[in-house]
Amino acid sequence: MEFNPQEIDPKAIYKLLTGIIIPRPIGWVSSISADGIPNLAPFSFFNAVGDDPPHVMFSASAHGKANKDTLNNVLTTKQFVVNMVTEELTERMNLTAHPLPTHESEFEFAGVTPIASVKVKPPRVLESPITMECELVHHYTLEDNKFGGSTILVGRIVMFHVNDELLLEDYKINLDLYQPVSRLAGHHYSKLGELFSIKRV
Repeated sequence: MEFNPQEIDPKAIYKLLTGIIIPRPIGWVSSISADGIPNLAPFSFFNAVGDDPPHVMFSASAHGKANKDTLNNVLTTKQFVVNMVTEELTERMNLTAHPLPTHESEFEFAGVTPIASVKVKPPRVLESPITMECELVHHYTLEDNKFGGSTILVGRIVMFHVNDELLLEDYKINLDLYQPVSRLAGHHYSKLGELFSIKRV
């Protein structure tokens, strides 16, 4: 089968894209409004984009032409934190996807603890074993959209936080203890599963 994205429904495009590009890491992004209200939301269009200097990106989609609180907050404050999601945190992460009024905080709704960051104003999630404080350096809204589109946000990591028990020699991460989860299509998520190694030639 062949599909021209200009000829099929946007929902079909979304299903194809999220079913094909798997697994996707989850960026659990905390931000803060100009009024000081913390926000927390998961994004599966998320990844690292470079290490010299270290940058990450996530993409926030608009719904009915209305921006998500995360997008508005980051564009206003130019800062955000990525909190990595583990198996233990999956249910609480899922709760933060629930749309709340702008004046309410997902931290309280999901039962996670905000903790002060070192270099940025948005709080970190205490329960997340790995967090990254970021400063926004670039954003771009995809053109020719039909329903508000998506905005790509690129942030420079200005501080890493890694729980001591996850850190091995030479800055390697203990995957057995880390236990990250990733996003698949629909309501599905995945664990790491069986690992294998191939040396580069």
